Parts: sequence; structure tokens; C-alpha cells
Amino acid sequence: MRLLEIIIIAALVLRVGWRIYRRRQPTGSQAPAKPKRSLSPWQRKWFTIWVFFSVNIRRLFRDRLALFFTFLFPLIFLFVFGGLSGKGGGTTFNVAIINKSQAPYAKQFIAQLDKQKVFKIDKSVTSFAVANDKMGRGELDATIEFPQDFGVVRPGQANPSGQAIVHYTQNSQSAATTLTSVLQAEVQGINTKLVHTTTPFTVTSKQTNERSLSSFDYTFTGLLGFAILGAGIFGPINVFPELKKMGILRRLHTTPLRVWQYFLSVMLGNAVSGLMSLAVMFVVAIALFHLKVVGNYLELAVFLAFSIIVILGIGLAIGGWARNERQAAPLANIVVFPMMFLSGTFFPRFLMPHWLQNITTFMPLSPVIDGARLIATEGKHLTDIGPQLGIMAAWLVLVYAIAFRVFRWE
Repeated sequence: MRLLEIIIIAALVLRVGWRIYRRRQPTGSQAPAKPKRSLSPWQRKWFTIWVFFSVNIRRLFRDRLALFFTFLFPLIFLFVFGGLSGKGGGTTFNVAIINKSQAPYAKQFIAQLDKQKVFKIDKSVTSFAVANDKMGRGELDATIEFPQDFGVVRPGQANPSGQAIVHYTQNSQSAATTLTSVLQAEVQGINTKLVHTTTPFTVTSKQTNERSLSSFDYTFTGLLGFAILGAGIFGPINVFPELKKMGILRRLHTTPLRVWQYFLSVMLGNAVSGLMSLAVMFVVAIALFHLKVVGNYLELAVFLAFSIIVILGIGLAIGGWARNERQAAPLANIVVFPMMFLSGTFFPRFLMPHWLQNITTFMPLSPVIDGARLIATEGKHLTDIGPQLGIMAAWLVLVYAIAFRVFRWE
């Protein structure tokens, strides 16, 4: 906190001092005329790129709608999917309990189940009619019934006994089977305490030192790909047709501005704004959803900047070719939706059939998401993700060749 206060005070002092300095400078006719230094042809070209780059950045921060879709819209998906997967620490079962036993041991057993995180007990269910209705709608995985004789000490026995019954529907058979195994393990632990026996064969678990990915790790890198896809494609297809409609590009065509200069300024502007948007996502994910980044941040930033430039080429090709929004929107949807759902954006590609994985490997967004996941969550370096970089480089050459070929100034 002490360092933060010093930084804030220093920034205020510098700001006030700069304003005082500017006010004391001679203005207008008082200032001596400085001879303008002539620029070489290449310097003029790069100065033009810098001017358009500055214009694109200023346009972004002056447009509230662009700011929303660049920074806030990806955060909405981050909060939604982070809330769904970030909380999960393991398997849970939504169950209802119908207790017909009055034995103290049954009540004690139910209280013990209620304390465990693996069971989410719906205490509003008090009858089989309500339980069956909720199981039919998928709100409950199963209903656990404790009969009247559960936990009762029968004549001739020293310990309580009984049998719990798991009721389930046909659609929840897999969850019910797993739930029965979990309950059986709980009961077995109680049986061991009541009746001391020696078990000849047992199973134990041991944690390895290898890193493993949580569900949110997969989800977050997919959301990075979604943000890159939105900024790289939907940005140009919205801006270029509007500029053509207003006649701005036609007027720029009458100047010495070349297509490669304009494309390069757009590339740089989108790379900077895209990295700022992704940086905000990283900060929120680390602070709120405890994302663990084990890779090198600099290598990750370089890879993401390259990814933005590759995906941007698709947007430049569509937006540069389309004369208006009616032409751009359908073509963009044809390109975007397959990549959105088949490149691992919202769920891992290893869940797909093997033949589909082989096909989707070569989609433009797949190496982006895979490479970001390898660097961020597995600690890989740029030299370790050669296949992903190779596919991205091939797409870079292809999409920009098409973009230069089909670009229209009007």
C-alpha cells in the first residue's frame, strides 16, 4: 500500500508539473518556427501507418459500443462459464431423501450425508410424488429411501442394520449407478467400525506430481479463442462496410495510401486492443476464478498477438470483399459458427469422435486455442508448439493473400 501511495502521488505531481510547463511555453506567433525535417519515402510510409494506427485506437476508445464488445462482452461469457465450471471441485449429486425410519441411527446417517459436499440434498422433497416429478424433469439425479426398519436393532443382533434404496429414472441410470457405489463405500466404512474384520484386498489412491487441468482451465482458453474470434472477424465486417457506405474508403483510395499500409495499421490496432481485452480477462480469471497460469507470460502474449493477426485476416477478407452488411453478415456466420463449435471453444476437442478431431485440427481457431492452452496451463514454450504455429502460419499466408486479392475500396 505504501508503494501504491507513492506511485499515485508521483503521477499527480508529474501531471501538474507538465500542465504548468505547457502553460509557460510560447504559443502561436511567439514560438519560433522550426524547420521541418524531410522524411524519406519509407519513413513517410511508416508514418502513414502510425497515423492510421493512432486513429483506429482513438476510434475504439471513443465508441462506447465498440468498448462494450471489445472488453465487456467477453467478460460476460467469462462470468457465465466461470460460474458453471470454476466452482466445481468434484462430482456432486442432486438427491432427495425419503426417511420412513424413526430410528436415531437413521437420522444420524442422514445428517452425516448432509455434511458431505458430494451430496446436494433437496430438503423441500417430502414425498415420492414430488421426487418423481423432479426426477422426471432432471432436477434430481436420484431419490434415496430409508425404509422403516433402517437403523433398527433386530432381535438377536448387537448392531443396527438396514438397506437403503436408490430410486432413479431411465435417463439417470449412469448417475444412479455411481451414486449407489458412493453410498456403498459410505456404508462399508460404517460396517468396518461396527464389525471389525480384516479385508484381504484393498484399493488406495496416490496423487502424482504431474500438472493436471481443471475444467475451468479448458473453458478459459476456449473463451480466449472466442474473444479473438469476435475481435478478429466481427470487428472488420462491421467497420469496413460502414466506411464504404460513408464513402471514407473511396476518398482514401484517391490518396497515396496503399492497401498494405491500411491493412498493417488495422492489424497493429487490433493486436493492441485485443491484447488489452485478453489482459482484462486474465486479471478477472486469476482474481475471481483462481486460474493458474504456469507458462511464460511474454511468450503467451506473443502467441496471442500472432493469433489475433491470423484470425483478423479472415475478417479483413470478408469485410474488404463485402459491399455492405447484407453481404458480410451471412458469409461471416458461415465461417464463424463451425470454428466456434468445432475448435474447442466451449468444450474440449478430445470429446469429439476421432475422425472429427483430425479434421478440426486444421481449422484456423483450433491451433490458437490448443497453443494458448499448452502455454498457459502446461508451461510449454513457443519452441514446443511447432505444429500449431505451422498451421497458423499457413492460414496467415492464405487468408491475407485472399484479403489483398478481394479488397474493394467501395
